[in-house]
Amino acid sequence: MYHRTVADLMTRDVVRARRDLTFKEIVKLLTDHGVTAVPVVDELDRPLGVVSEADLLRKSADQTDPSGLTAIPHLQAWERAKAEGARAEELMSAPAVCARPDWTVVEAARLMEVQKVKRLPVVDEADRLVGIVSRSDLLRIFLRGDDTIHDEISQDVLRNTMGLDPSQVTVQVREGRVELHGAVEFRSLIPIIEQLCRRVDGVVSVTGHLTYPTDDAHHSPTGS
Repeated sequence: MYHRTVADLMTRDVVRARRDLTFKEIVKLLTDHGVTAVPVVDELDRPLGVVSEADLLRKSADQTDPSGLTAIPHLQAWERAKAEGARAEELMSAPAVCARPDWTVVEAARLMEVQKVKRLPVVDEADRLVGIVSRSDLLRIFLRGDDTIHDEISQDVLRNTMGLDPSQVTVQVREGRVELHGAVEFRSLIPIIEQLCRRVDGVVSVTGHLTYPTDDAHHSPTGS
């Protein structure tokens, strides 16, 4: 099975900001390129952090409301420090949470979830910026066609990996939802097959309707 990597999905032409870029220059950079965040890099093109619209909006949140009608939440000390910043290195969220080009979609998605970020700068072995991958980039694997998913499961999973004859198990795929019908020799093979199918890029869910003549699930070796 071939799994799409971060390198397959990332944007390679990355809009980036120098560490000394001013507040207004960052706003213009985001607007001109139609993006909501950019990596901030040092002189060697290594990501130091990411500055986003949310980082910039802290400056507005720190201003006194002239109407006096809207309650302004008090910013924490670190948020106030950012709100008072004037350059990219003062405004950015740091350190940069980065991915590697050879990571799988699962690895990148897990890091995004744990770190609560929407995008990851992608760096090479020297930690230089080579791309950026976003949530929407990772979701592109779910645009794979049902026929493509069907063929990968039938050929790569069932025949090549599990050594099954195509007549043993039939595969149906609708909108990324996989159903398996047929019979395998041992009960213990069923969760293995289903797990391998779930790992195929673009699969949303797997439902198994597989039968078996031999229940080896609770088999324990005998001996003295």
